[in-house]
Amino acid sequence: MITKNRADEVRIVDFLPTRVATLEHRGDPSGLDDTVQKFILWRRQNGLPPAISATFNILYDKLPASDPDDFRFGLCAATDGEIAANELGVVERTIPGGKCAVLRHVGSEAGLGETIYCLYAQWLPDSGAELRDYPVFFQRVSFGPNVPANEAITDVFLPLK
Repeated sequence: MITKNRADEVRIVDFLPTRVATLEHRGDPSGLDDTVQKFILWRRQNGLPPAISATFNILYDKLPASDPDDFRFGLCAATDGEIAANELGVVERTIPGGKCAVLRHVGSEAGLGETIYCLYAQWLPDSGAELRDYPVFFQRVSFGPNVPANEAITDVFLPLK
């Protein structure tokens, strides 16, 4: 149950186009941890730890997806370098620039749904803004194992026209 309307905390930003190395998870969300481990391995192999390369996630589908096999989730690391062909399936993509509503989430991933709900259901209807044709995405500002789950910081971006 959503108990706190945080719509007054939403900021509007001009997000710059960001080139990212991306590994897409496709299929049942229960397998996402395996995809995360592959992405961590790729980042280590390519010298792109979170301390020097911003971490993003693209939420193509809401959870729970109507069919878990159709679920898609992008794991991304900002990079200016070339993405060489690799066995792990990491490819080059760009998170497009443009106006976004941003709401900061502090705490574990379990509460991200409330933050997303606040953007879509509490802030958007009264904002006069229109959604752009790009999914909601996250920037992981700080996360485990560097900080405890309850202190993790994630900025949630809602792309707008």
